[in-house]
Amino acid sequence: MVNNPRVLAVDDDPEIARLLKRGLSYEGYTVDIASDGNEALAKARDNEPDLVILDVMMPGMDGLEVSRRLRQAGDVPILMLTAKGALVDRVAGLDSGADDYLVKPFAFDELLARIRALLRRCEPRTGELLQFADLSLNKAAREVKRGDNTLSLTAQEFDLLELFMRHPRQVLTRDVIYDRVWGYDFAGESNIIEVYVRYLRSKMEAHDRPRLIHTVRGIGYVLRE
Repeated sequence: MVNNPRVLAVDDDPEIARLLKRGLSYEGYTVDIASDGNEALAKARDNEPDLVILDVMMPGMDGLEVSRRLRQAGDVPILMLTAKGALVDRVAGLDSGADDYLVKPFAFDELLARIRALLRRCEPRTGELLQFADLSLNKAAREVKRGDNTLSLTAQEFDLLELFMRHPRQVLTRDVIYDRVWGYDFAGESNIIEVYVRYLRSKMEAHDRPRLIHTVRGIGYVLRE
């Protein structure tokens, strides 16, 4: 993990902001606080955080718009931390570019575990190149290419594609994908896998490239020509 990772915590509730600042600082993180969307974007630009914790419901620019703008600007890991826990809200948060979603009230130990997991995904690793058809995945650089085109993937998209590329032509069930990529049961009935497969397909199939991730009805998905 990066030494003293810098976290930007964005929440308009002063008590939550103080809790995050105090708790994360105690755990060794360098913490910046923002109370609204515009301040968050400015601090993200100036301080280049290693991870952003982002509330959804804020005055003015809400967290979903902040997430979209952060994602347009780069690939910083984004953890949504919000009281909006309905499935439609979770999907909206992930659709906006967030990598993970935690509902208030939350256990601080769980927040820390999710932060560590997101930061681990961004660590440099020993060089390893996975290839399938015209698709290549470089773990060390966290870079994915389809032919000569580089694909811009979020942390979750990268992890999902890596799972498929480690098991080519093997049907992966929804339960296996949940366990290997998310590491916990994402609300059970959630369609989060479908959402992320759709994201990957839209990026992988640009420029009329043939489909590589196929649906196996009632079971899961498979990477094949």
